[in-house]
Amino acid sequence: MLSYGKIQETLGKESENLLGFNNPKISKDKLHLPSPDFVDRIFLSSDRSPQVLRSLQTMYGTGRLANTGYLSILPVDQGIEHSAGASFAPNPQYFDPENILKLAIEGGCNAVATTFGNLGIMARKYAHKIPFMVKINHNELLTYPNKADQIMFGQIKQAWDMGCVSVGATIYFGSDESGRQIKEVSTAFQMAHELGMATVLWCYTRNNAFKADGKDYHTAADLTGQANHLGATIGADILKQKLPTLNGGYKALNMGKSSYGKLDEKMYTQLASDHPIDLTRYQVANGYMGRIGLINSGGASGANDLEEALVTAVINKRAGGMGLISGRKAFQKPMNDGVKLLNAIQDVYLCKEITIA
Repeated sequence: MLSYGKIQETLGKESENLLGFNNPKISKDKLHLPSPDFVDRIFLSSDRSPQVLRSLQTMYGTGRLANTGYLSILPVDQGIEHSAGASFAPNPQYFDPENILKLAIEGGCNAVATTFGNLGIMARKYAHKIPFMVKINHNELLTYPNKADQIMFGQIKQAWDMGCVSVGATIYFGSDESGRQIKEVSTAFQMAHELGMATVLWCYTRNNAFKADGKDYHTAADLTGQANHLGATIGADILKQKLPTLNGGYKALNMGKSSYGKLDEKMYTQLASDHPIDLTRYQVANGYMGRIGLINSGGASGANDLEEALVTAVINKRAGGMGLISGRKAFQKPMNDGVKLLNAIQDVYLCKEITIA
């Protein structure tokens, strides 16, 4: 297990800024924070059925982070989202779904999130060994020209039949197709809850107009925070979001003659600062002040995967989030190295010296 000192060393120049930050705009006292009794404390008063509570607790009670209130999930849907060749060329063994499941188990994950096909072909062997989360929709990129649209790849009953404890979906909030996606996913989540499965929503923003003034506001805290709020509204039990890198998306889109959305200056002065922990806390706050927990994306694989993964984990944890969902950084390298990376992320959540800001 990585020590606090080793985590500090790996964070490098980011260590003091991230571990020493203790003046957030939104006080931690206002948040519903991850804890061993999170399911009891938050969902017993909800409309979720006993079967959904059991499914949620199954995830929270599995892996190295079992019964901490935190989640470490391995997502491998890139075979559809980014093409199988591009995703698995760095490590072709992951064309075989069994190796994806082995990585999640060996890596001590709470759950594995992947496609109908990957889970279906291995269901009888593994559904009782690690919690299954099936990704029910994808952006299919074989159509020419490519288009950004999430479409359903299966039925909710299939997920239940193969032993899934949860379903995951993506909505491209802000896209031309978002209205249809909201309706489809809302209906799917209702059915999943009726069958006793938990629901996880990838709350992504997608619109070419979100790139303005030479900046990419797809990861702006105000826009992604609103996406989280919409995700909580349609029945997600857990929200997945990209780590925010800036703010002011609404402002950028309301320049000149344009008129977009609604904003209050207090969003930028009293509810957030430019610090990454503050930006991420704003995402947490939009999930009903943490009642619908936030897991952040681990991002693409690159030259500094360990440092980037630990930075993301520290920001998420200190902001009041409940974990990381990290795929490419883990499966686009030899399995032993992938396991070490997943364990390093989990070590941040197990490290008592890293506290909520």
